[in-house]
Amino acid sequence: MASTGSKLRPLGAHHQPNCTRTHQIGCLFLVFTTFFLTRLFDHSFTPCDLPVEQVRTSQDLVQVGPQSWPVRGYGSQLFLKIYVYDVEEIDGLKALLYGRDGKITEDACLKGQWGTQVKIHKLLKKSRYRTRKKEEADLFFVPSYVKCVRMMGGLNDKEINQTYVKVISQMPYFRLSGGRNHIFVFPSGAGAHLFKSWATYINRSIILTPEGDRTDKRDTSAFNTWKDIIIPGNVDDGMSKAGAPVVQPLPLSKRKYLANYLGRAQGKSDRLKLIAVATQFPNKLECPDLKFSGPDKLGRKEYFEHLRNAKFCLAPRGESSWTLRFYESYFVECVPVILSDQAELPFQNVIDYSQISIKWPSSRIGPQLLQYLESISDEDIEAIIARGRQVRCLWVYASDSAPCSAMRGIMWELQRKVRQFHQSAETFWLHNGSFVNRNLVEFSKWELPVPLP
Repeated sequence: MASTGSKLRPLGAHHQPNCTRTHQIGCLFLVFTTFFLTRLFDHSFTPCDLPVEQVRTSQDLVQVGPQSWPVRGYGSQLFLKIYVYDVEEIDGLKALLYGRDGKITEDACLKGQWGTQVKIHKLLKKSRYRTRKKEEADLFFVPSYVKCVRMMGGLNDKEINQTYVKVISQMPYFRLSGGRNHIFVFPSGAGAHLFKSWATYINRSIILTPEGDRTDKRDTSAFNTWKDIIIPGNVDDGMSKAGAPVVQPLPLSKRKYLANYLGRAQGKSDRLKLIAVATQFPNKLECPDLKFSGPDKLGRKEYFEHLRNAKFCLAPRGESSWTLRFYESYFVECVPVILSDQAELPFQNVIDYSQISIKWPSSRIGPQLLQYLESISDEDIEAIIARGRQVRCLWVYASDSAPCSAMRGIMWELQRKVRQFHQSAETFWLHNGSFVNRNLVEFSKWELPVPLP
């Protein structure tokens, strides 16, 4: 019989030993041991020549021709849907392409620095990423050849400003997002400043431009690194097309000059410095007095024949920080030397420009620049040229279906700008997901023109 001091346990219960301090210490030791062993094995399988944070698998990169776009922030495939506004769809849009009288042609605007406005528009119209349904579009493209139109007298500055405002007021989707999902192209040094009221109306829109900083002449730059995209300049089709270019590169041993600068002085201090150096060292630096009109005008073929005749092509800033000569140099295979401190370059997420070009302080333009260039061996020059040869396909405005093209690169950059959700100061939303304006009118019932800021 059990003693009166004993207690009865429920039928089927097991004895549970007390958790002593010894048990607790043992458990903590096991946890710490597991953690350190795991870290040890992780490091043991990391390639010894790369830091852990730089190790990438094939899943982390997207191959585009010879280049690799990082998956982070881009995705592993292009899923874009871009709506391209038709010129007849909106009153006034046609004037931004062909002038007030409609007499300016696409062919006339294809040449020169502003040709990218035409090329991007034409390529997007044929793109597999184009959608004809506004309601399913990720982004909206607003075509305009306004730089060309202005240069050819088709519209003056006041007309350009008024026409842009008129066009935007007829775009409900622009108002819905505050312009955040609309794309504009401004291909010249002036950038978005061609539209005088850009800061009021399109300061949230995506701007494609070869131009970065313009605070040299204005208090505010129209370029914003968060939303805008730097695009390559418009290289002459005869040099950038597939197959044999109009002018073939020369072997280094046959090049007459160490360096060249092919451009007008235009009273710019850096360019004047180069002309002075060329006067002092005419056998090393070619710096001809270029004529862009009259009987002594240098033709495009002759221009590239001069450009290829040096190992280094100097690219100083002009009216603005960017220069087309930087891109042209890759097609005659001379090493570009950037002499523009504020220059912005395209596709910096995938291209290491320190491997394919030289950037030299503009404050040190002088004989010391030539001395430095002379110190670089032909072997090193050839290596830089070879690396540049691999990436120059990204300067060519070909179809976005091509393995490597400027349009392909632009599409990847645009995909990163896509936002799942857009808003503006004048759009509101209700519990059922419907969007309304300040008067609680549903989006589908908005009347044109929509109010603008």
